[in-house]
Amino acid sequence: MILCIDDDLKGLQVRQMVLENAGYKVLTAGSGREALEHFSAHRISAVILDYAMPDMDGGQVAAELRRLKPDVKILLLSAYVDLPQETFNLIDARVVKGTSPTSFLVTLKHLLSCASMA
Repeated sequence: MILCIDDDLKGLQVRQMVLENAGYKVLTAGSGREALEHFSAHRISAVILDYAMPDMDGGQVAAELRRLKPDVKILLLSAYVDLPQETFNLIDARVVKGTSPTSFLVTLKHLLSCASMA
């Protein structure tokens, strides 16, 4: 199960469609708080996380995800390039928004294959 977190509803719907077409089961959350509720209630193998969100930024969400499940795989998907180093220390991979769906899926597949080898 993949958890996608983004306050941009259209982007979230597109990612959900792309992921489901690639065979993944997907949960979505429009905020950090909603994401943490899903994360606590479901077995999540990876998280796709936006950085700029109104209630909690991606760094705050990633820190809480790591506290709850230190080995969860986190892919940051953001248009921001100048992010705090602390955020980079909490994630496993990064994709810039606007990257092709194919490239996005390759990065996710690689991230998940690393998880299964651990």
